[in-house]
Amino acid sequence: MNLLFISDLHLDESRPEVTESFLTFLKDRASNADALYILGDFFEVWIGDDDDAPLASCIQQQLLKLSQGGTAVFIMHGNRDFLYGERFCHASGASLLSEPTLLEVAGKSCLLMHGDSLCTDDAEYMAFRQQARNPAWQEQLLSQPLEVRRQLAQQLRQQSKSMSAMKAEDIMDVNSDAVSQVLAEHNADILIHGHTHRPAIHSLDNGKERIVLGDWHDKAWCISANQHEIKLESWPI
Repeated sequence: MNLLFISDLHLDESRPEVTESFLTFLKDRASNADALYILGDFFEVWIGDDDDAPLASCIQQQLLKLSQGGTAVFIMHGNRDFLYGERFCHASGASLLSEPTLLEVAGKSCLLMHGDSLCTDDAEYMAFRQQARNPAWQEQLLSQPLEVRRQLAQQLRQQSKSMSAMKAEDIMDVNSDAVSQVLAEHNADILIHGHTHRPAIHSLDNGKERIVLGDWHDKAWCISANQHEIKLESWPI
């Protein structure tokens, strides 16, 4: 068993160095893995499966190549890319993961999440999340022309940056009670998530752990796992 977990690449045309780092990762690491798990915010924004941008097409083609080469590809919705659907999965050879997903890794019961649903202290964001995950709201958004969705995505990104700059750091982190609750609900030993951009391994009560993936900014972050161990790794981009 050789599993890889990544999150928060925020792929975007404005950051070609991250795209190149990811493509190298696919060739050098993921092609030798049994499975690759992408835990949300893979793209900076995903405006719908009909997106005809060159970056979207390139990434889907490379994921499909990886999948056809024998590495299973799994992807989870994040707060930036909650509009993935069947068309994306077909084009990329990926399977869409429900959140949370329970998986046995190195003899441990691991719970996979993006992590934004655990940031319960940020009431403003939680209200937006509830709206954005509403099927009727998504259907209305996807009915708009691509260019309108691109403009809206840009507006939402700027609004998100402005709002985040005014919030206390701890508000945007996960809530410890929410973490304890979700681990207990699923009887999990380890929680693996991204979203917060605060990579670390946290020791919790009763021997449980919370492993946080970092975002791909100055460094690339990955969790590698085999039948013996789970490691959090990073390297320069």
